[in-house]
Amino acid sequence: MLCFQSNHEGALIDFLHQHRKIADGVIINAGAYTHTSVALRDAIEAIEKPTVEVHISNTHAREGFRHVSLIAPVCIGQVAGLGRAGYGAAVRLLLEHIRAQAGNPNA
Repeated sequence: MLCFQSNHEGALIDFLHQHRKIADGVIINAGAYTHTSVALRDAIEAIEKPTVEVHISNTHAREGFRHVSLIAPVCIGQVAGLGRAGYGAAVRLLLEHIRAQAGNPNA
């Protein structure tokens, strides 16, 4: 497992592209880039890896502009509003998806 954090959009995109050949999937909390970054959305789509979008807060209970995610359409799912426990839920969702794609849902 690789973990990466950056407040710079280009660094996030570079990380995704640099690790696309070794990653089985991605869990991403894109913060405000969720609602503004077409470039990040395109990078997620380009790497062709199952991706789960995570938000600590419930974005739908916040300001209206946070209700729209540009990256959600290229993700297999979205976890929001579970606090830090959302990361565990995202890991389980991603693993189940990867196992199902491999034809081994119980692995």
